[in-house]
Amino acid sequence: MDASGCTPERLKDRAALAGLFEELIVLLELKVVGQPQWHVFPEPGGVTGLALLSESHLTIHTFPEHGFAALNLYSCRVRPRPDFEALVARHLGARGCEVRELPRGVKA
Repeated sequence: MDASGCTPERLKDRAALAGLFEELIVLLELKVVGQPQWHVFPEPGGVTGLALLSESHLTIHTFPEHGFAALNLYSCRVRPRPDFEALVARHLGARGCEVRELPRGVKA
C-alpha cells in the first residue's frame, strides 16, 4: 500500500506508526513473532518498522519529506481486506491511498 499526502510529523512518530501496526494486527488476527522492530532515521528521515509474523511479515517505510509511506503486508493466509484507506487516513493523516493486492501461494 502506498499512502500519500500524509502528515509529515506522524511519519516521524514511532508511537503513531506502532498504533497503526497494532490496529492491523488486531483487525487481521495476525500472530507476531517476538517484538516489532523500529529504526528512526536522523532528520529529515522517517521510520522503518518490521513485525515478523507467523504468517509472514508487516513492514512500513516512511518518507516525511515527501508525505509518503509504503506499507507491506505479506501473509500466507487469506483474510478479509480491512479499510486500509481509513486506517492510514486516521493514523497518518493520508489524503491518498493506493492498495495493490497480489495473490500468493502454491498453485496445485
